[in-house]
Amino acid sequence: MASEVKVPTLGESVTEGTIGEWLKKPGDTVKVDEPIVSLETDKVAVEVPSPVGGVLGEQKFAVGDTVEVGAVIATIEDDVAAGESTKVEPREEKSAEAPAREEKKDEKPAPAAAKEAAPVDTQTLSPAVRRAVLEHGVDPTTIKGTGKDGRLTKEDVLAAAEAKKGGADTIDEAAPAQAKIDIPAPAAEGGERREERVKMTRMRQTIAKRLKSAQENAALLTTFNDCDMSAVIEAREKYKDLFAKKHDIKLGFMGFFAKAACLALKDVPSANAYIEGDEIVYHDFVDISVAVSAPNGLVVPVVRDADRKSFAQIEKDIADFGKRAREGTLTMEDMKGGTFTISNGGVFGSLMSTPIINPPQSAVLGLHRIEDRAVVVDGEIVVRPMMYIALSYDHRLIDGREAVTALKIMKEAIEDPTRMLIDL
Repeated sequence: MASEVKVPTLGESVTEGTIGEWLKKPGDTVKVDEPIVSLETDKVAVEVPSPVGGVLGEQKFAVGDTVEVGAVIATIEDDVAAGESTKVEPREEKSAEAPAREEKKDEKPAPAAAKEAAPVDTQTLSPAVRRAVLEHGVDPTTIKGTGKDGRLTKEDVLAAAEAKKGGADTIDEAAPAQAKIDIPAPAAEGGERREERVKMTRMRQTIAKRLKSAQENAALLTTFNDCDMSAVIEAREKYKDLFAKKHDIKLGFMGFFAKAACLALKDVPSANAYIEGDEIVYHDFVDISVAVSAPNGLVVPVVRDADRKSFAQIEKDIADFGKRAREGTLTMEDMKGGTFTISNGGVFGSLMSTPIINPPQSAVLGLHRIEDRAVVVDGEIVVRPMMYIALSYDHRLIDGREAVTALKIMKEAIEDPTRMLIDL
């Protein structure tokens, strides 16, 4: 008797998802709670586990198909079928490996095909593929995907890892051949130029819609200031070892800025509020959304009750979010809510930017790189580690005076961290 695999509840207000990748093929043996398919939603990728042990039967939808919550997407055959399958399936897989490898060898002289596949791979990695890449230490941009639209599959990564271990990595071998063939190409007149169309992932579509909606619906304005980071850098250098030993986490910059933001939002509550219809919704708590760059796009998990948490707990939360974002294991609950956002473009080298608010929030703090600059202190020119900070806000709710005041409070708290301890 076959058991049905249904699309689970994906989160509040999420009614459908997209088949991102089938992690198992029909005929594969699966265990209870073993992931069999990856679904892409508006915010995260979700792996759907098998409800029972057995053999994967029919896949009712293909990669790229949209499925609703509760829809039957596959069947799992019972244990009897599983026993029969395990005797046959491994032989079929082995017999299929040889021609696959021969095809890869035949593809060595065709580096253009590998180049075309690379951009797709880096944009559409599923959670299972990302974990396999991290586990085996392979470069996904050098592997040709065999999935739909050139996507990487878990099997592609495992095959590349095995080839690498055996010293017969076909991609590495192809590299010198590519250099010999491709170098003369630019000199030839009328050389072929290529372009490709790749369908946007559901997450990327949602990011695009939300950011454009923010620009269209809010009266966006940005105010800037600069921070002398000397005090924070000194505090980190002085206490980093003790902090790491006691709390088992590094003392970073985000903890300071999160606490400085909490201090400012307490004095300027409109920056921690949002507009709903003809009403303003205020909060007596601070849930900080932290912008994190993930392989499939930007995600904003939430540090809840940041105003009540310690430096150590905030740093632990952010480190955990970053790790799980890379692995693709963030949940819908992790990104639900949020009253204020912090985005750190400085980790990528940004000098200055105008961040876009994260609806329905009304403000976002943008951080940037730290660099030594000449400044005047007490009438003397000195060199200090400086950072530009930016506060983008919805002018419908937040007046310019309030925005400037909030950013100034953050600046002063960073330049004199004692203010965060005595609530000034």
